[in-house]
Parts: sequence; structure tokens; C-alpha cells
Amino acid sequence: MKVISYNLRKHRAVGELVHLVERHGADVLCLQEADTSDLPEEISGLRLAESTQRNRLGLAVYYRENTYRADEVRALALKKSLHDRVLKPAEERMLGVRLHDIDENVDFIVASFHAAPLTALNSLRRHQIRTALAELQQLGADLPSLMVGDYNYPVFKEHLSQHVREQGYELNLSDSRTYTRYRFFRGHYDFATSVGFEIDRVRTLPQGLSDHLPILVTAHPLAGVRRTVEAQTGAA
Repeated sequence: MKVISYNLRKHRAVGELVHLVERHGADVLCLQEADTSDLPEEISGLRLAESTQRNRLGLAVYYRENTYRADEVRALALKKSLHDRVLKPAEERMLGVRLHDIDENVDFIVASFHAAPLTALNSLRRHQIRTALAELQQLGADLPSLMVGDYNYPVFKEHLSQHVREQGYELNLSDSRTYTRYRFFRGHYDFATSVGFEIDRVRTLPQGLSDHLPILVTAHPLAGVRRTVEAQTGAA
């Protein structure tokens, strides 16, 4: 399975999606900072599972219609940063979809995630990540889960990696940095967190009109997922 995650930078890069899907043979497409009122229902064989509705700039998940079936969707509003309260760019920051593989007859979960911006503390973003991962279990507690997106976490990633491992997940970075607009802020921003997936590779794709570079996750779900630690939803 090939999953592309892309922060569109206020919808500016929406015109690149057809090329990205066709060039890399994507099976799932997860978007952030999309104008959800201007998204097509279909992109090169990928069907829109759902998009968030309460955001000025929202999330969306597409899936390959001849391979998967979308059975359940869950959008989640997470703890707000000051930036969110004042400018209100996003309320729903996680969108999860339970997919059924038609040929293999197995279910798994994919999610698009967008953490609070860098004006917020890392502790708030960890709280958002923890809550989002816990919420995904409501779509299927023992199913393979893959959450991709803009984590806005360029420094102290080792702390974040330990944090998600305590929930039974693994954090995967791409092979090169995913944000290059400002020299001081350059680094890895776009990650994949997973449980029950064999992650073959996470690759950073060439830069387009967005200040974020898309990432391509190549993975396959495993059977019999059991998280080693119960998810916690308290403060970090």
C-alpha cells in the first residue's frame, strides 16, 4: 500500500494532486490545509472518503475505490492552541477512516493529522497526538493503524518517538527533511505513526507549490495487532 501525505499550504498545491497520485501509484491520499469546499470527489481513481467540515483549512482522506471500501469515518477536534483560539484556522485536526481491503478481506485504519503550529508548545502537540491515536482505537482497537500528516515537531523528535512508543505505536520519519521554506525552521515536520504495519519506506517527494514536501509511505498491514500499552489521554 502506498500512502501520500501532503500539506497543501492553504490549498495552493491542490493542482498537483493528480500528478502525484498517478506518478507514484498512490492507494491512499491524506491531505492537510485543504479548502474542503473545493476538493473533487475523485482524483485519478481515488475516492474521497471524507473531509472535515468545521475548518477554514481542513483535512481529507482519499482511497483507491477498486481496492478498498470505506466503512467508518471519525473526525476529531483536539485541544486548542492560542493560535487556534484567535485565528480559528482549524478545529478538527484528525480525520480517521476504517478501510476494508476487498481482495484480502482485512480491515485497517488510516488517518490524516495536522498538529498545532509552532507557536504552540511541544507539550500541546504531544497531547494532540496522544488523543488522536487513542481516538483511532474507537474505529477498531486491534486493527492496524497508520496516521500520517503534519506533526509540526521539528526538534526533540526522540522525545516524541518515546512518547508514541508508550502508546504502542512507532514513529517513522522520511528519508529527508519535509519543510524548507525558512532556514531556521527547516527540518522534518511530516511523519507517520503506526501500529500493526510493516513500514517499508517513508520517502520525501520533490517540492511543489507548498512549503511542505509530500511524503510517500510504503507499508503493508499485519494481522493480530495488540498494543503493548493502553493509550493514555491525560496531560503530558
